[in-house]
Amino acid sequence: MKRLGIILGLVFTSMIMQAQDQEGVTVTVTIENVLSDEGQIIGSLHTADTFMKAPGVQNKSKDASIGKVTLTFPNVKPGTFALMLMHDKNGNQRMDFEPSGMPKESYATSGDMAFGPPSFDGSKFEVADKDLEFRVRF
Repeated sequence: MKRLGIILGLVFTSMIMQAQDQEGVTVTVTIENVLSDEGQIIGSLHTADTFMKAPGVQNKSKDASIGKVTLTFPNVKPGTFALMLMHDKNGNQRMDFEPSGMPKESYATSGDMAFGPPSFDGSKFEVADKDLEFRVRF
């Protein structure tokens, strides 16, 4: 009987520790149409307060690879968010522009890309209690 109590205690402790480790959901984005293996793919998860103004609430990067690159944002709390993604070919951690103002590097958001700068309203999505997966094309 003592052994059963110890086993049950370990099982419950393990369950509590796992529940504490996973606070929120996982947001996974697969970026398609990566045309070069130069530099890095940078992604950031934004709120309305940080979108196009500041670093994201989570920021990830991965070496570029021709074809597809996947970024994962763990432990995202419920709320409204948007993803911003870019291919930083020269490793300077920022978007580079042509003299005309057009971007030199590929970029995308989690929403539909319209002509002109992206907007939070056009890119936003809701995080609730289930993991989310996105596929985005540069």
